[in-house]
Amino acid sequence: MTSAAVLRPWRTSDAPVLLEASGDPVLARQFGGARFDDEDAAAAFIATTYRFDEHARNWAVTAGDGDAQVVGSVGVTAIECAHGTAWVSYWLVPAARGRGLATRALVAAADDAFALGLHRLELGHRTNNPASCAVATRAGFRAEGIEREKLRYGDERFDVETHARLATDPGPDVRPLTIVRPAP
Repeated sequence: MTSAAVLRPWRTSDAPVLLEASGDPVLARQFGGARFDDEDAAAAFIATTYRFDEHARNWAVTAGDGDAQVVGSVGVTAIECAHGTAWVSYWLVPAARGRGLATRALVAAADDAFALGLHRLELGHRTNNPASCAVATRAGFRAEGIEREKLRYGDERFDVETHARLATDPGPDVRPLTIVRPAP
């Protein structure tokens, strides 16, 4: 699956995949409390949140060429050009995990962000999510510290480990996914 996988911008036609992914309680947290009752709601989320502009570059992770099934997302958001910083996030559907795909997607998105002139990329993961920590570490993001009880889901609070990668850090020995750019 991972050899032909690519990153491409999200399309509103990807709504069925997003709707299905949001049914996974673990992934539902990745959508910031957004609820998708139907494909129209998922398409609206893609159009407004998974946008691709000067402040956000959200990529769909596909299992093959750009027209293949979407299996996840990697985003570079909160792009702050004055400081050269951004926030990075990623997720994969359960069937796509465990093959290095998230790491390769994260490396590709980071390389693209650095090519834009950004200097510092940050991400965070719950400390009870060692798989996400491993993805960040393999993609060259160094752990920087714990933010205690930063997130709340329901009545439960979670500590978050923050990672960052600088444009000046050595790149990881990971082959990034190919990026299919949006049409001009």
